[in-house]
Amino acid sequence: MSLSELDGSGKRVLMFGGKGGVGKTTCSATAALHYASLGRKTLIISSDLTPSLSDIFEMEIGPKEKAVQGVENLDALEIGPDEVMKRWKKKFGPEIYEAASSMINMEYDEVIEYVAMAPGIQEEFMLDYVLERVKDGSYDLIVWDTAPAGDTLRLLELPYKFMEHLRTAPKVYMRVRDALKLKKVPFLELIESWKDLAEEVTSFMRDPTNTEFVLVTIPEGLGVYQAKRLVKEFQRFGLDIRYILVNNVIQNPDSDFNRQRMEMQCPYIQMLRDEYGDDREIIKVPLFPYEIKGVQRLRELEQVLFPG
Repeated sequence: MSLSELDGSGKRVLMFGGKGGVGKTTCSATAALHYASLGRKTLIISSDLTPSLSDIFEMEIGPKEKAVQGVENLDALEIGPDEVMKRWKKKFGPEIYEAASSMINMEYDEVIEYVAMAPGIQEEFMLDYVLERVKDGSYDLIVWDTAPAGDTLRLLELPYKFMEHLRTAPKVYMRVRDALKLKKVPFLELIESWKDLAEEVTSFMRDPTNTEFVLVTIPEGLGVYQAKRLVKEFQRFGLDIRYILVNNVIQNPDSDFNRQRMEMQCPYIQMLRDEYGDDREIIKVPLFPYEIKGVQRLRELEQVLFPG
């Protein structure tokens, strides 16, 4: 069992998620390296609050797309909440202010900061950014190292809340129009365009021909129980998790300590097999005796995730 069957699937976005500290970034970096090596122009993005792509690739990456040294077809990007908001303001700020200034007399920064407080703005922009990179042909594949589990669910949930906000917003602005006796309210046109964008992004991410979500966990209680909750929550959004990577599995114990650890791990692996083994790929990833850092070490993990 492996991720190799994704090779010919034509997916445009691979999302890796799970509990913090289970190896999401390492697995996503390996997948990005694999597909870049197959000749697909690939971008790996980390939106974790504490991104570690720089550590794994042993180079400074940061908030601008940068070529990974020694690997053709692979760029990397670490983008945190502050950078997301900065880009959102740059993209939408002028049209927001133009629309708002027809109704209220406020400074540019005040208007933008106020609108930026709407629920789901940052998450919506992050999803929009990924979709843009796909649509403009910059990359054949986006590999997305998402934030820890709770934030990933928030990422999926808030666009729905954002759309709900947009559905009710016109009523508010219509009352403003009537109260101020305005002939038209440019905000209404802007809201409609945002609504279309939110629906487009959500539809794209839910389409299994476009997007695959790979769940990463470890064979311990907290990791497995949270993984089960994630599978259930994803189903609520119409998303099916088909691949579960179980990381740090002890396979050849060479000491009493490792034998005890393996005995502890086995029931949790079996729990996942019993629950999901019939219709999902449960992929065991061995515990390596060293850190997976640098391209050479990632190649070793690639042989596990993408054998052959």
